[in-house]
Amino acid sequence: MYKYLTKGVEMTIRKNFIFDEEIAQHLEELANKQNTTQTQVIKDMIEEKYQEISIGEKLEAFRSIVTMPAGSLVGTTIQSTKEQMALEI
Repeated sequence: MYKYLTKGVEMTIRKNFIFDEEIAQHLEELANKQNTTQTQVIKDMIEEKYQEISIGEKLEAFRSIVTMPAGSLVGTTIQSTKEQMALEI
């Protein structure tokens, strides 16, 4: 892995991406159809997938809170929650 600065942004070169011919061809076609670079196509796909996973994790955390009875957080502070968690350990 190599790091360098370009336009004030730290970039990393990774050499561990190997595509079979069909996938490489698809990547090239996607870049041509989107009038962008293959690197940009990969960056966009990674960001899309990352956002999808991030939203899923946030929904899961939200659903764990939703199951709590109504009013269970009223009058609760972070400190009191930490104290309660310490007592349960």
